[in-house]
Amino acid sequence: MSKTYSLPIKKTFNPIRTQMKTTPFEGQKPGTSGLRKKVSVFQQPHYLENFVQSIFDSLDGFQGKTLVVGGDGRYYNKTVTQTILKMAAANGFGRVLVGQNALLSTPAASVVIRKHQAFGGIILSASHNPGGPNGDFGVKYNISNGGPAPEKVTEAIYECTKKITEYRITETADIDLSQLGEIQLGEMKVEIIDPVADYAALMEQLFDFYKINALFQSGFTLCFDAMHAITGPYARVILEEKLGAPAGSVINGVPLEDFGGGHPDPNLTYADDLVNILSGNEAPQFGAASDGDGDRNMILGRRFFVTPSDSLAVLAANAHLVPAYKDGLAGLARSMPTSAAADHVAKALGIACFETPTGWKFFGNLLDAGKATLCGEESFGTGSNHIREKDGLWAVIFWLNILAERQQSVENIVREHWAQYGRHFYSRHDYEGIEAKVAQDLMDNLSQTFNFLRKGQSFGTHVVEYRDNFSYTDPVDHSISTNQGMRVGFEDGSRIIFRLSGTGTDAATLRVYLESFEEDTTQHGLDAQDALADLIAVADLIAGIKKYTGRDKPSVIT
Repeated sequence: MSKTYSLPIKKTFNPIRTQMKTTPFEGQKPGTSGLRKKVSVFQQPHYLENFVQSIFDSLDGFQGKTLVVGGDGRYYNKTVTQTILKMAAANGFGRVLVGQNALLSTPAASVVIRKHQAFGGIILSASHNPGGPNGDFGVKYNISNGGPAPEKVTEAIYECTKKITEYRITETADIDLSQLGEIQLGEMKVEIIDPVADYAALMEQLFDFYKINALFQSGFTLCFDAMHAITGPYARVILEEKLGAPAGSVINGVPLEDFGGGHPDPNLTYADDLVNILSGNEAPQFGAASDGDGDRNMILGRRFFVTPSDSLAVLAANAHLVPAYKDGLAGLARSMPTSAAADHVAKALGIACFETPTGWKFFGNLLDAGKATLCGEESFGTGSNHIREKDGLWAVIFWLNILAERQQSVENIVREHWAQYGRHFYSRHDYEGIEAKVAQDLMDNLSQTFNFLRKGQSFGTHVVEYRDNFSYTDPVDHSISTNQGMRVGFEDGSRIIFRLSGTGTDAATLRVYLESFEEDTTQHGLDAQDALADLIAVADLIAGIKKYTGRDKPSVIT
């Protein structure tokens, strides 16, 4: 990819604005990460246009302002981008910044929105969901702070989808998005930008690139698996070209419309190529992977896996070693299902640790208000106040900066962390592809079971301390979110949490989160599944997972 912003006027289009009659589609309610459906759903006549027009109809004051557009390169990405550009021109935007070849990682889109003070942005992605003609697609609106639209905005969009009668679009040829430059589309300017440049420049401001480069010059080795998704070009420019990692350190680095037929979810199941590489006798010293749109990360040492919960805690405990965070952290924030490892670090640092519902948008208010600096989710998402999205490659560079400073292995750093703060044995069990009715019956039964759970009730050695359906009151705007996950907490500090996934597009996924705390260092070497075996049995007893799903084990264990 080019690395300059030479933007000559290339061509002028004089399109005709058209108002197209339409009728509403059912089910266009955007979730935490926008509207996600099968590609075939978006390919229905007027379906995409209805949703995009509903985004614009829900907004005020964008005429003449800047919109950012780009996506993760999955199938249908280029076609949708062309439609959005034509609709943005017809609706009165003054400028659109679009990534070259319609590409922008989700964190990079947040960078561009913030740097160029855009009104907002439309990100085309279904995150870690499979791609291709039979795969998934998604459209998400981000607001001017660079973060996902809050619930009041998504609700307004949804209301517009239910009453839409027409959409506005320009009739013109498609724009060539392969070359950097400016194109005049009627009264709107389209700037085709290098999708990597702004993001890479920000990373250089945050981290000590000189010290990381010296680490690689000393012979340090890594393997970064981009999973044929959007992060490949970013990783090659930053890790190999700027930081000096050996050529070939980035694997599966070319974004493909179907992600090479794989599932671009950086976990121990779907990133098994990387796991196998890091398990060998000649394994690199550091391994990492990112997902479809670049906002998630998995961290590995040589034959050693770092849970996302532990990763957040280690980053927080070592943030003083990194230039951007050397003056201290305002606070930490984690999603409710994420382990309490970060809470122990926050307590030691004398700062707050906020527990929020799942969904990155809940961190936005805390970051904007200066109440938190680092945030993380157990679902392989970590980030900070540098943008308003989680950021996979940022987390990888953060780890490299710590490794360069401490000159220790990933495993030694994590084990020393456990010795100081205690170890939170943690695992998430995903039961994917459950028929929707079965999943709902399971949750309905679980709700009734919860009504009979009492404080002091025993399940083997575990004594119930509380049970609830998590609710959250935002400390900034005081909004309330309810029914965010069914939790059972025990007197020994262990927890079991049950949630249905809200990001899937086909059937449902039951997620079961299991956590126990251990201070005894002699027990820290246990395998997490062995340490949590009794809790796994309790979870099945309470929820009747085998009874309802007929499954003896989860689809994915992380």
